[in-house]
Amino acid sequence: MPQSVLEIAKDLTLALVETGSLSTDDMQDTLQKTYATLAALKAQEETGSGAVKTPEPTDWRQSITRLAITCMECGQTFKQLSVRHLRQHDLDGRSYRAKYGIPGTQPLLARETLAKQRRIAAEVKPWEKSPTYRQAQKKKAAAKKSGRKKATRKG
Repeated sequence: MPQSVLEIAKDLTLALVETGSLSTDDMQDTLQKTYATLAALKAQEETGSGAVKTPEPTDWRQSITRLAITCMECGQTFKQLSVRHLRQHDLDGRSYRAKYGIPGTQPLLARETLAKQRRIAAEVKPWEKSPTYRQAQKKKAAAKKSGRKKATRKG
């Protein structure tokens, strides 16, 4: 006896949870999206329609979860929406944000990926490796030295 669409969606979602690709917090949302997609595919298969359309989230906030971001163009999920992926839709980050009303300051990353990048940047401090930062530090050190010499001459 073939499985129902709901059973298939449940099995797929549980497999994602078991492999660690999906947290239990996002399980219900993923189950609903998977069921909706499978039901739409089944309906298209029964009617013979060739066009596959995935349901788009109505609000951009729903597309960004703790572990994934869903492309609102094609429905695929990623840890971040890369320039390469957006180029497949003839978009860039700015035009994608404008099309879906996403603020320009909102990163196109899963929340956990963003937090990880911020932790790494805080540890590595890449700005300290830039030539302009190093020059500014040398100028500050030189200014401190010249300030100390002047203070000792007066006293």
